[in-house]
Amino acid sequence: MSFWYLDQLGMAATYETKTYCRQTLIGGNYGLLNTKNFAPNPDYYSALLWHRLMGKQVLSASISGMKMLRAYAHCSKQSEGMTLLLINLDARTTFRVSVSTETGNILGESAGSIARKSKFSKMPLVGESTREEYHLTTPNGKLSSQRVLLNGRLLNVDSSEEIPALEPLIVNMNHPMSVGPLSIVFAHIPNIDSHACK
Repeated sequence: MSFWYLDQLGMAATYETKTYCRQTLIGGNYGLLNTKNFAPNPDYYSALLWHRLMGKQVLSASISGMKMLRAYAHCSKQSEGMTLLLINLDARTTFRVSVSTETGNILGESAGSIARKSKFSKMPLVGESTREEYHLTTPNGKLSSQRVLLNGRLLNVDSSEEIPALEPLIVNMNHPMSVGPLSIVFAHIPNIDSHACK
């Protein structure tokens, strides 16, 4: 699974790294493609989602008091909204995360604990109040798997060796995001009006 890779991309962007090079496309133990059949490994799909969703403008986002939940936010690449990347490193805990556009807070909750960190300015919603979610998990929770699920669907190239469509779940903004154990969530919020993202 792509925990280290996406965490590294998020941290690199936060610290204003302008270029990030992945050492190997194929070969070694961590190539983007499988060395036997050239099928995309989980990091390939993670890199593709990052490329499609995360814009260049980095927004401050963190959740204090929850060491096992990482949060990164960028202006969205294809719209004026923002995209939030959430990485759950805990094997047993599901986190619920809400983004308050009225207070500028990201609120994370797990059983028995609440953490809040206000790190971006108020951003009113415009238009529809939905977001797009992309949940990455591994089959049977096996982190060493060379396969990855997107919203519960196994990602495989088709018979023409085409990359599958990466379709999001459409979710009401009033519902918190559920970040399952050992999972990664990209949440694209296209209708947040942020001055930083114009």
